[in-house]
Amino acid sequence: MTHVLYNSASDNGKGYENALEVRNRVSGDLVFDDVLKISDMKSFLKDIPENEDVVLTGGDGSLNYFANDVGDEEIPNNVYYFPTGTGNDFMKDVEDFAKDGMIRINEYIRNLPTVYVNGIERKFINGIGYGIDGYCCEVADDIREKGKGKINYTSIAIKGLLFHFKPTNATVTVDGVKHTYKKVWLAPTMNGRYYGGGMNIAPAQDRLNEEKEVSFCVMYGSGKIKTLMVFPTIFKGEHIKHTEMFEVISGKEITVEFDKPTALQIDGETVRNVTSYTVRSGALLPKEEKGQDEGLKV
Repeated sequence: MTHVLYNSASDNGKGYENALEVRNRVSGDLVFDDVLKISDMKSFLKDIPENEDVVLTGGDGSLNYFANDVGDEEIPNNVYYFPTGTGNDFMKDVEDFAKDGMIRINEYIRNLPTVYVNGIERKFINGIGYGIDGYCCEVADDIREKGKGKINYTSIAIKGLLFHFKPTNATVTVDGVKHTYKKVWLAPTMNGRYYGGGMNIAPAQDRLNEEKEVSFCVMYGSGKIKTLMVFPTIFKGEHIKHTEMFEVISGKEITVEFDKPTALQIDGETVRNVTSYTVRSGALLPKEEKGQDEGLKV
């Protein structure tokens, strides 16, 4: 018996229809359960015999909610993920280890980093977007609310870079070491390599690294035109060549402070009016290992 979890409200109500594709991937009897009708995911999973598998369908948002519902609970069953979302950045990151379009995720959803922002405490699968990426999610949410049709994130980003989004200054503390940046366009912290629908923002990040470090990434100091020229190279991870305007720092505790409110996204979910966030990985550095101020980046 295999238990297939889906969100009936996802993809404009096509969550169940999309989940039916699992029939072409898994043999044997299947039972389909709507996650919106499961009030306690931990209890639900405990009631499933250990020899029966679970398949979670959906996109990165579904993975995020499942991981937060389960927490660091040890799940004896094999839990697989079958992507039916639109972005699917998690699957893009781990697709080399997938089989028949599915991947076992037990190890991927434990010891996840946690973000603390505006009173919210949330584990995340892929990353925290802060800057133009958060702005894009904010604008997209407004378009959805107004029912103005299809959302084009690339168009939103370009218009934002040229006209609407204003870069800010940031103070960033990574494992006790302070860094300051002027004209910040992007300031995400990543658990995986991809976010934003295929943007390879942190090419060297390994979500299963033994140190449990995350990657803080920052694009800063450049004008609108140069930023716009370099921005598309993020999809191939080639932006890291531009060391004059891009930096990556690995760490276990990261705090990012902007000098004015900016939208932030957590695995695609928007949080508005954010002036700071803190990320803590599954393993934090002892206080005595923390360093000193490293000065200003412009």
